[in-house]
Amino acid sequence: MSSLDNSLFDEVPLEIKPLAVDHLWGQQPSHFVFHEDKPNLDAYFDSYFKYYAQQCDLIGRHENGEYSSVETHIDIMTIAHLLQQPLTRAEVRKHMTDVLKSTNITQHDNSINLVARLMLMIRIGGVPHEYSKGEYLEWKEGDLREFVHIHFAAPSARARDRIKLEKSFNALNVQRIGGIKIWWTDNLADHLRMMDDDKAVFIFHHGSFLEHQLHNPMFPPCFIEETLRTLMLLFPRYNPGIKKWYQKEVAKSACGLDKRLIGVGNLNAEERQSENFNYWHDRLVILKEVYDEARPNTLSQFWYDRRNGPQWYTFWVALWVLVLTIVTIVLAVVQCVEGGLQVYLAMRA
Repeated sequence: MSSLDNSLFDEVPLEIKPLAVDHLWGQQPSHFVFHEDKPNLDAYFDSYFKYYAQQCDLIGRHENGEYSSVETHIDIMTIAHLLQQPLTRAEVRKHMTDVLKSTNITQHDNSINLVARLMLMIRIGGVPHEYSKGEYLEWKEGDLREFVHIHFAAPSARARDRIKLEKSFNALNVQRIGGIKIWWTDNLADHLRMMDDDKAVFIFHHGSFLEHQLHNPMFPPCFIEETLRTLMLLFPRYNPGIKKWYQKEVAKSACGLDKRLIGVGNLNAEERQSENFNYWHDRLVILKEVYDEARPNTLSQFWYDRRNGPQWYTFWVALWVLVLTIVTIVLAVVQCVEGGLQVYLAMRA
């Protein structure tokens, strides 16, 4: 097996990707396979390692490696082991000084942010040269696990009324009926956040990453399972329309969308209740409200918007009657003109 001592400027070799994720997340049980029954990590973590390479470019390789103190992939794994322990940020920096070549505190802080991002897929720490529409989290106090648990355990600000999230409430309809753009994100903290004056929503697309984190103690209890259920809600497995649409999204995407997203599962009627969501409750309710309040503005939206059946049928029957009336009038005018022309030509003959 190849070594993790490869330079950060080199991509993680194919054969050691399983070893790399074991270092980053611990040995998590994988309970599924990807396309063509390939049980190895590379088959269903292709999108994750694209993210890994992007973050290494952004932080680890920036300014020819002078922006951070990591030089090899094993340096990343070393810091990951430190972050998995109950150590404060200052304590992690101290240990890094002992095991890495650099003693530069700023470089160490940038390296900590890089590794935390790779472990959690959460944008930890701001990067001056990073452009993103989303937000980042600033970790200062406590250990990393405690910070993540506190952030996602914030209490709901909205009343926890029983709101049914109908089958029609899915990602495809949110876009084509609600007129809400979907912004794919690699930042778990941005998931379901409404943006652009409620005209866009972030969706975290890394279903394969989430399925591998179900037993990761770095995340709060049941948080990953609930996040997966939000994806099951918005991307139900057995909806052929969504599958076809998402495959087109994957084909045209430059960010490496996770193909596993549309295979994570399905929710039944009882599971599609807002009260079943704790961590994502408020964001789901806000998205549902914006979706419900949206009114169609184009013929395409009118065609797909069947939330109110009688209204939909009334509109299209009225439109059909209008079209037939216009056609009838046009034909009558044509006949009148044709008749007048015939009379005129007969008088001239």
